[in-house]
Amino acid sequence: MKSFKTHITDLTESKNLHMEHLEDSVFNEGSAGVKDAINFANAVADMLDGSSSTGINVTVKWDGAPAVFCGINPENGKFFVGSKSIFNKTPKINYTNADIDENHGHAPGLSSKLKVALKYLKDLGIKDVLQGDIMFTDDVSTEDVNGESCYVFTPNTITYAVPVKSKLGKQIKAAKIGVVFHTKYSGSSMDSMSASFNPSVGSLRNSKDVWYQDADFRDTSGTATFTQAERSQFDSLMKEVASDFAKSSKLIDQLYRDPFYQSVKLIDKIKILTNRQVRGGSTQLRVKDLIDFLNDTYNKDRLKKTTNRRTKKDDDHYRTIGRIKRDSRPLDAAFRLHDSLTRLKILLIRKLEQVKGIGTFIKRGNGFDVTAPEGFVAVDRVRNKALKLVDRLEFSRANFTVAKNWT
Repeated sequence: MKSFKTHITDLTESKNLHMEHLEDSVFNEGSAGVKDAINFANAVADMLDGSSSTGINVTVKWDGAPAVFCGINPENGKFFVGSKSIFNKTPKINYTNADIDENHGHAPGLSSKLKVALKYLKDLGIKDVLQGDIMFTDDVSTEDVNGESCYVFTPNTITYAVPVKSKLGKQIKAAKIGVVFHTKYSGSSMDSMSASFNPSVGSLRNSKDVWYQDADFRDTSGTATFTQAERSQFDSLMKEVASDFAKSSKLIDQLYRDPFYQSVKLIDKIKILTNRQVRGGSTQLRVKDLIDFLNDTYNKDRLKKTTNRRTKKDDDHYRTIGRIKRDSRPLDAAFRLHDSLTRLKILLIRKLEQVKGIGTFIKRGNGFDVTAPEGFVAVDRVRNKALKLVDRLEFSRANFTVAKNWT
């Protein structure tokens, strides 16, 4: 594992239920969020330069599913498993198979995997509460992958392949469940627990029935190191980021804080548009695209109206379009900033991807297309904040379109 120093604002996260893309910091936290994204990117670049110190590290983002929470409930000392619903207003915490049937019987895929987790994860001697992603249970098969016999499993979108004759292959064959742990929760009660990213799993007991590991990024080969040309490319992109940020910082704060923009949920709509663009093969945003998207949505809603009387929703729409047109220049700069941060992120991802671990593929028909891991996560352990580094065009678009083996 490599770690490195960063200087970001003091932000904490109580529950790791959703993690944001680095470039979406443009919309999430105003100009402070952009500064965070810039500092995270610089810290990763410093690591790739070999000039890292303590404070933050990179983890691998495994494409597991479903998420599993397991450990000891501090309120009663009992071992439990659950999904993200353990943090519901009315928590769904499972101590027995009967609890799983009652809480998750409507989702048989989730229910069966939680029962396997309940049976075997208690053998690890977990003291707190851990969150991880289930990689496999009884759904490991043996297939020929590029001429080699491998154990393969597809928990979500990416197919993982491990050679049958390898040491890891033998461990997976013996295991009843595989989990990658990435978050630990501590607290005196379930509703007051706070998250710390990337816990050490070294203190857990070994069990032949459970294959587990943490998500640390490990470069034992030394291949994930910037060349001089790559560092120059990074610095050039960072200059673009700084220029676009200077032209858009005031507007970015307005998007984040302005009561009207908040009331019409403009940031949420921009994110919906971003995902639609990804499905279409692009991450670029333009003011024209946003206006067209808002008008299309508005016109579809109008067709459902039973009266022609003008409403507050109509007024809000026209006011939103008017303000977007008025602020088109800084908003275009904000969209360019989003794009330049994306290109900066991709440069970092491509370098991190040079370290090879378990084989990763997209299964299409009877064959396997080589793909990269889902992505990486930059984690500030001191500030307890994390941003994900994912190639949205490669992984997210596949996630939207590739059929899943698990629901």
